[in-house]
Amino acid sequence: MVLNKNAVNSAMCMIVALVSTAGLFVLLEAYFLAILQVLVYAGAVMVLFLFIIMLLDVDKEENYEYLKHKFAFLARFLGFSLMFFLIFNSFSETHLPSTELVQITNEGQAGINVYTNTAKSFGQILFTKYMFPFQVIGFLLLVAMIGVIVISKKHSMGAEE
Repeated sequence: MVLNKNAVNSAMCMIVALVSTAGLFVLLEAYFLAILQVLVYAGAVMVLFLFIIMLLDVDKEENYEYLKHKFAFLARFLGFSLMFFLIFNSFSETHLPSTELVQITNEGQAGINVYTNTAKSFGQILFTKYMFPFQVIGFLLLVAMIGVIVISKKHSMGAEE
């Protein structure tokens, strides 16, 4: 669906994939991550993608037939290999460890439970240990938003002339 001729249909298929990922988070009992997945990615980011697609007026249908034939064998091989790997591992004797998070108290932070699955501990880790990457991501989103505004201004000025 990524190689769909219509960009809006491709974006809608990506929304379905992101919501399905949120469903996997629900099955793993990670409800907070599922809500974040739907709100942030399927909601905000995909609305931004659709806004850009509509704003840039992507109506050109490019021919992707050469890609379909070129990578068809590789895609089938990787798909069947992944399917065989998953089936083989599901029937094997060894199983992965439990995904349940264990409460571990960190002595350096006055007994605060750092590795729990609550929103409070997630926020605490995000704004202490990962503060710099969080700010970098915020800056990148700001730059992307300014870029969209600049592109839309140039596009609208070109249409008026």
